[in-house]
Amino acid sequence: MYLTSEKKQEIFEKHGKSASNSGSAEGQIALFTYRIAHLTEHLKENRKDFNTQTALIRLVGKRRSLLNYLKSKDIERYRSIIKELNLRK
Repeated sequence: MYLTSEKKQEIFEKHGKSASNSGSAEGQIALFTYRIAHLTEHLKENRKDFNTQTALIRLVGKRRSLLNYLKSKDIERYRSIIKELNLRK
């Protein structure tokens, strides 16, 4: 399994406010980014896996909406998470 509970805690500890706060926007964006990277690698090997492709598109949309929310609420937090995760935009 690619995403264990230890890996999730590590992501939330690094990008979220704390390890137990899994609802922060930064933590969720970091988790979505990790999952998007994994699904992208999977699709490079399995080009005809359309269910995974649909899931990837849905995840990208969720991440985008969270980023838009963060941008409207606090532009500095938005800029810091973009820089930390090396996202384009």
